[in-house]
Amino acid sequence: MGKVFECEIQARLRDINLGGHVDNVEAIRVLDEARLMFFRHARLAEGDEPRGLLRDLPKGVTELVGSQHVEYHAEMRFAAYQPFLVRIWVSHVSRSSFAVSLELRVAPDHPPAVVAETSAVFWDTAAGSSWPISDQVRAALAAYAGEPVALRPRPGH
Repeated sequence: MGKVFECEIQARLRDINLGGHVDNVEAIRVLDEARLMFFRHARLAEGDEPRGLLRDLPKGVTELVGSQHVEYHAEMRFAAYQPFLVRIWVSHVSRSSFAVSLELRVAPDHPPAVVAETSAVFWDTAAGSSWPISDQVRAALAAYAGEPVALRPRPGH
């Protein structure tokens, strides 16, 4: 397993629903915020600029979410001032797309409450088509390579 990106996302009162637990949509928001931090704003090494994993993408190339598979393993209750803990690593790289695996915990000593895999495609906005991953970006992705998060089999598959 390569490196794993870990971050904290602060829980907010708006994250809870009328039942008193974190709403599933808000759990996805937490994963999305952590993914965006990893890709675009993380300081990945000591003394590094906070530019994230995808710092070497050319101007005009972005990443678009192609799919998300999210599983909820435990109820998440709101705890004031207790951040969500998210772990992310790269679980697949192909010609112009890649996938990341994610785990969301409510405390360091708890198992993941949510696990997910998000696939993204690199998109060249000027060309209006997918962008083949350069060697430099492929190397950055490879540094965080690991096995896909374990997801339950879909019914009928």
